[in-house]
Amino acid sequence: MASRVEKYLAHLDQLSGGREPRFFPVESTKQGLRGVTEIVYDNLPDGLLTALTYGLSLAEHPDWQHGSPELCLSVNSTNVTWAHAVGFLAEQLRGTCPFGYGSTIDFGERIVPESEMTAFCVFAPLVLGRGDYLGIDVGVQGHEGHDVINIQGMYPIHEAERQFINEHGPEAFWKSDWEPADVLRRPAI
Repeated sequence: MASRVEKYLAHLDQLSGGREPRFFPVESTKQGLRGVTEIVYDNLPDGLLTALTYGLSLAEHPDWQHGSPELCLSVNSTNVTWAHAVGFLAEQLRGTCPFGYGSTIDFGERIVPESEMTAFCVFAPLVLGRGDYLGIDVGVQGHEGHDVINIQGMYPIHEAERQFINEHGPEAFWKSDWEPADVLRRPAI
């Protein structure tokens, strides 16, 4: 019988066509919870660095009624620090941040030196279809209840954009003219 993480990785293998990712562990700071792992695919899809987490969904949050999240970032960059930032946030904020659509997260500083972006917005993943990121059954024999992962997209944004989303909502921002994977873009608003 496959374990929870094996089921999740099998799902990612299917989505990636069997491409081999790089794995980066993030040590746990939460007593009783294992660490988070960053699963990084280079040039998938073409030209993008795509990183997913595993370990956020091991925590609990009252807002997680229909599954627990893992995170997905897809950016036009080769700098793996983007993946490390998402892994860090997943580990540090699990159990306290719901990572719901429209949530913004202030990173507190530039995420990487070459980009002026200092925050993230959570929404549907950029590179996955709806059937690929919602309702991933990772339940194992002996587990009580339904164990489902929903993959949430993480979008790097500027501080002005974070403030705009918080004031006007994510839909107003999404309608602006911006390229979600471009980490060197100017602010859209």
